[in-house]
Amino acid sequence: MLFSLRNRLLLVFTCLLTIPFIILSIIIPSFFTSVIREQAQELTIGMMDQFSLYVDSITTQAEDLGKQVLVDKTTQEWLRLNRQGAGKEELDSVTNQLRQGLSSIMINNSNAMSISLVLDDGAGTWGMNSLLHETDWYQDYTQNNQDYAKSHLDPFQQSHEMQVKKINSYILPLIDTNTMISAGVIKVNFPSALLETSLNKISKGQNEHTYLLNQHGENVLSGKIKTPSSILQQSLKQITTGEDQEGLIEAAYQKERYLVFFQKLPVGDWILISEVTESELFARANHLQQNLLLTSAILFIITIVAAVILSNNITSPLGKLAKAMGFIERGDFSGAKRFMPTIKAQNNEVDYLINVTEHTIERLQYLIETEYDANLRRKDAEYKALLLQINPHFLNNTLEIIGSLALQEKNKEVMNVSVYLGKMLRYSLNTKNNIVSLGEELNYIKSYTNILKLRYEDMLMIHLDVDPDTETLPVIKFILQPLVENAVKYSFSEKTFADIFIKTEKVGNQISISVEDNGIGMSEEMISNLEQTDETMVVLESKGNSIGLRNVLGRLKLTYGNDFSYHIESIKNEGTKITLRIDLKRGDGQDEGVDHGR
Repeated sequence: MLFSLRNRLLLVFTCLLTIPFIILSIIIPSFFTSVIREQAQELTIGMMDQFSLYVDSITTQAEDLGKQVLVDKTTQEWLRLNRQGAGKEELDSVTNQLRQGLSSIMINNSNAMSISLVLDDGAGTWGMNSLLHETDWYQDYTQNNQDYAKSHLDPFQQSHEMQVKKINSYILPLIDTNTMISAGVIKVNFPSALLETSLNKISKGQNEHTYLLNQHGENVLSGKIKTPSSILQQSLKQITTGEDQEGLIEAAYQKERYLVFFQKLPVGDWILISEVTESELFARANHLQQNLLLTSAILFIITIVAAVILSNNITSPLGKLAKAMGFIERGDFSGAKRFMPTIKAQNNEVDYLINVTEHTIERLQYLIETEYDANLRRKDAEYKALLLQINPHFLNNTLEIIGSLALQEKNKEVMNVSVYLGKMLRYSLNTKNNIVSLGEELNYIKSYTNILKLRYEDMLMIHLDVDPDTETLPVIKFILQPLVENAVKYSFSEKTFADIFIKTEKVGNQISISVEDNGIGMSEEMISNLEQTDETMVVLESKGNSIGLRNVLGRLKLTYGNDFSYHIESIKNEGTKITLRIDLKRGDGQDEGVDHGR
């Protein structure tokens, strides 16, 4: 038995001991994960800031050196002589002088920066580069406006040591300051190792990778990009289109989630990216979670064994007692009484429980039967009271009409209203029969509408379309008056004319009764709330003031159950049509209650 005492004891012990561990195994790693994520982001962004400052200092120094060389007299003299086609001796003299100055800058520079000047024809301070226009760094500068060149080898350097090392460069135009005409470029070189050494300090894990990229996804420094290209492309697209200067992007690739930290550097279009997988970043948290889950599994097994041992002496007799309760649950009190003597217990408390249960079986059977009868009487009383809810409302409205007509000294109309009111009161006060013919209900409505027409005169039109086959069919009382009353009320709420249509017809095995008006209509939300409400409970729980549509629907639901249905059609500011449908298969039983003697 699934919910036996033994199973419950096992469940309780298991919940008390293992569930906390399971919860902790989920909450603690999750907490650590969030902390690790925040710390990783703060630490990575902090190191990125330091790297950004370092790059800024290197590039600023390169820019200053380039500008310094540009305005130097020797540089301008060398440029002028090359442009004028000066003699070799004179040009060699100035070139040597320029080389000495550039070498002095390199020696005095702590970052081992070197400078080379190259004319558009390939002639340079350190040699003739006939393939200048085919070199990558020169094409990036001239075609893509890249002031900062990617890591590359440049054989046209002042020393062999610089020629075999990869360098990054800052490139600016070589301009004649007199004519402001550009004749080449000034190339300020600094070792790529300067940036790579600093960049490697950002990566902390074995699978964490840090790159310095441009907006095209190309590595500014040397080395192979190990991050999947789809991750980089997806990240770069968000970075370049977004306004954030730094932040975190999450992306997925082949069932692995990547955390991509980024920072836009103030140098050209360089972007610093540090990428790490969640499995690498949260490896310790995942290991902790595995250990906690393993501990929970071991504890679960120990708990089950202990609970079985402790519960055997109690659960066996109580299990049989539960079977006896099963007889009671099915209403088989005789079967329960026959089964009770088979239950034996050595435990005094359980034995006492068995004796009490035997007494309870007899007492419970008596109380159930008593309560069932009382409940039937209560429901009948509630239903009778429900019918009487409408009468004071009718009387109040009608007396207001009589008073209004009396003030206008319309004696004939007052007499007519009194006659109509008398017919209505006789109909209302007859509580012997709740079931009447539909013809009687329609006569009652005619009296009511005649009173209204005396009051509103030509402003109110009542149209009756009655199928003769429906007049003798049985229905419960007071299902039309609240609907007509609401139709008139809401028609006059925003309009000066009310047009009410009442129609009855026999459709197959059903009575169809509809009330249609030209009022303000009902919103879709109001109709939806009405359809989702249990009208039966609304009626039975009402305090005497529910005399409208919900009351009608509730009484019909109480009386006919699934044999009753309704439909509401409404257009805002145009009108509402309410259709009631009653299945005629209950007609024979209801017909017996129709008062035909009236």
